[in-house]
Parts: sequence; structure tokens; C-alpha cells
Amino acid sequence: MAKIIAVANQKGGVGKTTTAVNLACCVAAKGKKVLLCDFDPQGNASSGVGVAAREGKSVYDCIVAGVPAAACLVRTDYCTVLPADIRLAAAEVELCDLPRRERRLKEALETVADQFDYVFIDCPPSLGQLTVNALTACHRVLVPMQCEYYALEGLSQLVSSIRMVKRSSNPGIDIEGIVLTMYDSRTNLTIQVAEEVKKYFGNKVFKTVIPRNVRLSEAPSHGMPVIAYDRFSRGAAAYNAVAEEFLKRGGN
Repeated sequence: MAKIIAVANQKGGVGKTTTAVNLACCVAAKGKKVLLCDFDPQGNASSGVGVAAREGKSVYDCIVAGVPAAACLVRTDYCTVLPADIRLAAAEVELCDLPRRERRLKEALETVADQFDYVFIDCPPSLGQLTVNALTACHRVLVPMQCEYYALEGLSQLVSSIRMVKRSSNPGIDIEGIVLTMYDSRTNLTIQVAEEVKKYFGNKVFKTVIPRNVRLSEAPSHGMPVIAYDRFSRGAAAYNAVAEEFLKRGGN
């Protein structure tokens, strides 16, 4: 049965989708069976591995219409994808009228979880029905965090959200770890924020940091993870190291 990881941060622009895509693909490249579940209406995780918006079935059909997840999976050269499309934005409202509304994604993923070692969910950058669904479905939460002041506030809000879901619908949820992104060791602010996070979260903070890297920014426009776009880049090396650290931690 797969270990399900929600890649989440309520603040946008912190490298959340970049982390979900590249960590999933790096783990898959190490021989693991990986499903990347795109749960953001923007669909960037899907396009980041070459799955363009299309008329086919997506995760929206799974959670709203009850279409089996197996019928919506797309296999790519990098990992298997449960894609998203813009209709997912409407699901925030539509889920309100459905039974077991916070468990719809969990029930969909349970039907395919035995086919994979890991499922990575790319969450939307907000706390609504979609994020609550993702937090209810997952075993652990991986938090990409940009090294800036406002990111600390976002992290605090996310921790509160995890506690809420822990009390209401997923008592086993916990933080898998925090990955520091857009890291620039030349600035005092980066170092200060990193120290502050480590003070509160200790060994939950991954030793590997993700630097600012042009190749990381370019790769999505080519529909590739960075390890396929430029495997010798600093970004590829960093996400490979994060994947190794993730697996070494046991992924449990």
C-alpha cells in the first residue's frame, strides 16, 4: 500500500508544485512506483510532466462524479499522473453538497494505492475543501518553504490546519518534513529564516536545501522535471538529494 504525501503550503509562490513534481520524479527514477496526484486547479503539476489540459478524465471526475481513479491515470516517461484541470476550481463549491465531502480524494486514491509505493499530492495554495481533502487523504505532509519572513506566517497557518484535520478527519496525519526552497546563502534573511524554522521543527527540516536555479524555472515550460531537462544542473542535484534523504528517512 502506498505512502501518501501531501505537498502543501497555504502560501503561493514557495516552490510547492516544483517540489511535488521533481521529488515525485526523482523518487520514481530511483526505482519506486510513484503516482503524482495534481490537486491544484491550475494543473501545473500535470503540465510539468507533459500532461496538457485535455478533454479526458481528471481528478475532478473522481471526486465529483465518482469516476474510478484507475480510469483517469496517465502514464508518462517520468511517473504516473492523476491530472487536474480548471474544472477542479468549481469543486470547492460542488463538494459542499456531496456526502463525505472531505473524504472524496481519500476514497478515490484508496482504489489505486496498492499499485504504487508513493503518492504525492500537489495541493492548492489555500485552505479550502480541496486542501482539506488532500490532508484527509494523506499519511504525511511535506512542506516546501521559501526562506522569507512571510513564509513563517504561512507555515504557522498550515500547522494550525493540520491540527484541525487531525482532530476532525485524519488522526494519523503528521508533518513529514520541511524543505527550504529558493535558498540563497548570500542573504542574512535566508539564514535567519532557516535558523528560526530549525529551532522550532528540529530534524523535521531536511538537510538538503533547494537553491534558486534557472534550470528549475525553465523545465516546466518543456513539460519535463529538471532531472530530464538538465540532469547536471544544481536544481537536479538538489532534488535528487532531497529524494535520497526522503527515502533514507524511511518514507514511513
